[in-house]
Amino acid sequence: MTIWPGVAVLAFVTMQRLIELPVARRNTARLLAAGAHEVAPGHYPLLVALHVAWLASLWWLAPARPIHLVLLGLFVLVEAMRVWVLQSLGDRWTTRIIVVPGEQLVARGPYKYLDHPNYLVVIAEIAVLPMMFGLWQVALLFSLLNAAVLTIRIRAENHALERLRP
Repeated sequence: MTIWPGVAVLAFVTMQRLIELPVARRNTARLLAAGAHEVAPGHYPLLVALHVAWLASLWWLAPARPIHLVLLGLFVLVEAMRVWVLQSLGDRWTTRIIVVPGEQLVARGPYKYLDHPNYLVVIAEIAVLPMMFGLWQVALLFSLLNAAVLTIRIRAENHALERLRP
């Protein structure tokens, strides 16, 4: 059994995150310079720790495991949704909760239909990627941890964005 398919998938997800981080930092800095402010930064280290631990657990447990092709197909669809979300937010996408007073909420792409499509993508990624390798315990554990962190984050974000809603 070869580990290359698992390594390729995990390398893709890892590179995706490593490429996105400087983009998020750049967008955050630009928004803050334009008068934005960060909301509820206290939960952010939990969010980072969760994602690092999730990815590390997959690198530790998944590479030599077979990939379930149906779930790989579902993961590809989730990643397509991720691209749609990021393109819809454009230079307003960050990994933090950044509010620009006076700006309208994004209402294009999946944001026409859903309040938090980015979080749906993250929820799906955290569940589907481990399941693709048959690691249901990892999917369950990190889904529960993610639910706890997202409860804090979405509550804070909704409160902050309420003033921007028409």
